Amino acid sequence: MTTPFWCLLFAAVFPYVITGLGVKYRIDQLGSVDKHHPREQAKELRDVAARADAAQQNAWEALAVFTAAVTVAHLSSADPDASATASLVFVLARILHPIAYIANQPTLRALAFLTGLLSCLTLFGLAIGA
Repeated sequence: MTTPFWCLLFAAVFPYVITGLGVKYRIDQLGSVDKHHPREQAKELRDVAARADAAQQNAWEALAVFTAAVTVAHLSSADPDASATASLVFVLARILHPIAYIANQPTLRALAFLTGLLSCLTLFGLAIGA
């Protein structure tokens, strides 16, 4: 399996890790998790619990773009070393993103988001140039 595919596997699993952290914050704030209506309960979240929930949602959104970028780069036979580098940068940015989000560091969060997005655009660019 290639490095971009390993990174894609990580990106697919990582939102669940953030969800686990979000559950901890949800229980801390609300006392329990409403398993019947978790999305309705999410509307009650504030501060760190709300940010953890938003970080998890953003991770799912980023996964869609990264999946497309990795797939297009692979199918176009883009440079494997450059694709691996762009994918690893994406993973590092996406690890930093929820940390900054939960810690209420909006500038760092935005930089992590932008870095991840640019990594995806790089993968698309590599596909165009292949």
